[in-house]
Order: sequence, then structure tokens, then C-alpha cells
Amino acid sequence: MQTTAAKKCALGFTKWTALAFTQCTAVMVAALLATSVSAQQKTVIFKNGFEAGNDSKKWALMYGANLVETDARTGTAALLIDQGEASVRSRVSLSEQGTLELWLKTSSPATQYKINVLVATTQNSDSGWVNVGSIRGNHDTNEYYAKRVSIDDPGKKFLRLDIEVTNGQLWIDDLSVEKILLDTALQKNQEKVIAEVLGKLRDDKNYQVQADALRTLGKNYAAQVDVQRQYLEYANGIYSSVTLVLATSERGKMANPLGYQTFKGVVNDVRTVASPIQKARMDSMLRPLGDIATATLNIMTNGTYAAFAEPFKTIVATAFDRSSYENAGIDRKSRKFAEKNGLETFNKTEVFLGEIEKELNTVTALDKDLLDIQREVDKFRKDLDKHLKESLIAGGMGRGQDNYKRVMSKDEPVRAAALQEIDNYFMVQAESYQNYSSSNTEFVQFMMKATSTMEGTQVFKERFNQIASSVITFYDKFDRSVAKDQNPFTNDKDRAVWESHAVKVRAYIQESKAAFAKAYM
Repeated sequence: MQTTAAKKCALGFTKWTALAFTQCTAVMVAALLATSVSAQQKTVIFKNGFEAGNDSKKWALMYGANLVETDARTGTAALLIDQGEASVRSRVSLSEQGTLELWLKTSSPATQYKINVLVATTQNSDSGWVNVGSIRGNHDTNEYYAKRVSIDDPGKKFLRLDIEVTNGQLWIDDLSVEKILLDTALQKNQEKVIAEVLGKLRDDKNYQVQADALRTLGKNYAAQVDVQRQYLEYANGIYSSVTLVLATSERGKMANPLGYQTFKGVVNDVRTVASPIQKARMDSMLRPLGDIATATLNIMTNGTYAAFAEPFKTIVATAFDRSSYENAGIDRKSRKFAEKNGLETFNKTEVFLGEIEKELNTVTALDKDLLDIQREVDKFRKDLDKHLKESLIAGGMGRGQDNYKRVMSKDEPVRAAALQEIDNYFMVQAESYQNYSSSNTEFVQFMMKATSTMEGTQVFKERFNQIASSVITFYDKFDRSVAKDQNPFTNDKDRAVWESHAVKVRAYIQESKAAFAKAYM
């Protein structure tokens, strides 16, 4: 059920103030999928920031890695891997495995890394380690990026990271393992059922046992169909949230020169000494930025800035040129002002527009990250939508759009009835194999088709982990972009205006980040 604030967001966000919009974004992220929040229960199993003391004692640094008190994402320390290979292992036994999250930073865009994630039942042995996932890539900037990978081997208690770095250095910080109960339970049941069935097939041809196992598999199959629905809803919610932010980027308005005192002062100074035609030209140039009189600010883009900055500086220089202001029809006091303040005003304009450009570059990078996330989520939605429809066909529901709508229904009884039909289909197949089959061939073929579809769902879980990594990395970048030390302005009044926006944004970005974690992770 949407809150009052969420309803306001949906009905009229284009008319909101800067504060209201930022609050709207935070609320919308939480409200879009409020009905699905309970599906993902999150428990932190292991958390480590490589700090001196207890944190550092939880790791065995086998080779190639060092704990350093520089370039930490949070706290004072991080794990540094120089170019080459490295390996670290957890000294402590983890109660469960789940989703591994860690933050990575490279020394340059040319730095490449590969991290193999392994688990084992004992920490000291060099044998028995099982590779459960890998993380590889490079980064465009020297900021920290979040990475996530699922560890679906709950019997293994110790964690190991084998790391390879080329063309630079890699820092690792803020590592954690989180247990997602729904996915872990589904994976455990699936593995147990398949192991039981294949074991019985090797040992005997007991159709009763096989049929019972198939009935159990039916429940698991219906459950993984519902998991697909949940991930599809999550993706739809994230896509809608990103689209909303891109459509009305309040952060973009913070890069609009009309909001700052220095720029308003320059505009007034130019009006004092400019000719009527110069004033008209300046007004025309300012119109795409908004309205100074009503304090209406439009979103600033690179294109808008490029079309505005240099021509505006030309107008300032021309208006304060002696040959211009002496023939502009202005009074003696204004001419004296132009003669005394021309160079200072132009220098002030150039410095201020350089500060605006710096702020705009930050905003543009954030918007690019959002566009990348939007494209990634859109592809995920389309691929998962196709996989879900194929799963329904394999689950005996056919190709009808009505069945798809029932599985995706917001009405829980309607959805439960559709999933029960899948369960019933497996029960019918079980009865058929138990009572009429004289060969294991058909049974094995059916089992392999069903389990193959279920394994395909696991791929989407990993892809969603990558989307979640991109989103929380974006939140981290956004949060740091409004930190006090990122204020780009030198004039005290301009700094105060920027800070007044940033204070409000900081509070609501934290709300939005927490809402995202609660709803989707």
C-alpha cells in the first residue's frame, strides 16, 4: 500500500521543490515494491573491514596481500594487492554461506583483476576448496565499486579469495556475507531432491521412490517460478525508480548557475553597462537555464552548458569593453563602474563557470551511471520475462498470456492457485510414471528438463546481484558527491547555497539507500 508521500510523488513530482523531489525519490524506491519486501530476509553472517585488531585476526594472508592504513573506503584500513597473484582465507568459521559483497578499488583504469571465490569445510587444508564464483573487471575511475556473488554451498564454512591483478594495484574493503533465506532454502531443497533421485536411479528402479521425489521437485519448481516473479517485480521497480530520477534530476539543478549569488551578481553587473541589444541577447541565452525572477531552475546538461558558457563570457567581455560601454547609452556612473570593474567581473565569471563545469561533470558522471543501470535492468527484465514464460510451459501451463498474468498477479490467492497448478502437473506426471511407465528414460528426460529450467533461474540471481552491485555503487558515489569537501565553489555565499541543497540531499539519499537495501537485497 502506497504511503501519502509516495502517492504525491506519483501524481505531481514535476511541481515539487528541491527538498520535496529528493524526498520523493527516497520514498518511491521503498514504495514501488512494498508488497514484496518480506520475500527477501537478510541476515549478516560475516562482516569485515580489515581494520587493525579483531578484523585483521579473522584473515590468514597466505601471500601477495597486505593490510594497509591507506585508501580505505571506510575506517582506516584496507586489503592491498600489488600486481601479481595473492590469496587470503578466513580464519573464522562462517555459520552459513550466502551472498558475498565486497568493495574494490583499482589504481588506474588500465588495472585488470580477477578474484576466484572458494569455500571449504576446513581452513588449513590446501585440498577440498571448491570454486563457487568469480569476479573480474576493471574500473573507469579510482573510486570503490561494489561487487556481489552468490555462494550456494551452505555446507562449506570457510572462505578463500584467490586474486590476480595486472597493470596496477587493487584495494579490497568492507567485505560481508549475507544470508538470503528464500534463495538458500530453494537451492538446498533443489540439490537434495536431485541428489536423492539420481542416487535412486543408480541403485534401483523403484518407481514409488522416483514418483515421491518428483512430487517434491514439483513444489520446488513452483517455488522457483515464484522467485522469478519476485526478481521480475524487483527489476520493474528499480527500472521505474531510475527512470524517475533521470526525468527530474535534482542533482542536475545544483549545477545550474542561476541558483548562485555570484552569477546573479554578474548578470546584474552586465545589465548595468550593456546596450539594449546586449541585454536582449543575454536574456535569450539565460532562458534555457530557467528564470532568475521566480527562482525556477531547469536541469543543467553538458549540451546546455556548452551552448551557453563561452558565448556568455563573450557578452561579459564585450559589455565591459570601452568601445562598447561608451556607446551603450548608459549614464556616467555606469560608465565609471564599467571602467573600474570590467576585468574583475570577467575574471569572476571565468572562475565561477569553471566551478559550475566541475559540478556539472560530477552530475553527468552520475547520470551516466544511472543510464547504464537502466539499460542493464531493462535487458534483465526482458530476458527474465522470456525465461519465466518458458518455465511456465515446462511446468505444464502452456503458452497462454492469461497464465502468465495469473502468476504475476498482485492478488496472492490468484497467484497461489496458478502455482498450485504447476505443483499438480508434477503430481500427475509422478502418478503416470509410477503406474504406467516401464522405463526410466521418460522419467530422466522430464527430470533433466525441469532441473535445467531451475538452474537457468540461478543465472538470473547472479545477474540481479550485479545490478544490486551497480545500484549500491551508485548510491555510494552519489553520497560522496554531496559531501562537504566536494563543494566546488570559492565564494562563501555560493558555498552556502550549495551546502543548503546538499544537507537535504544527504539525509534523503540515506533514506533511499536504506529503502533499497530493505526492498531488494
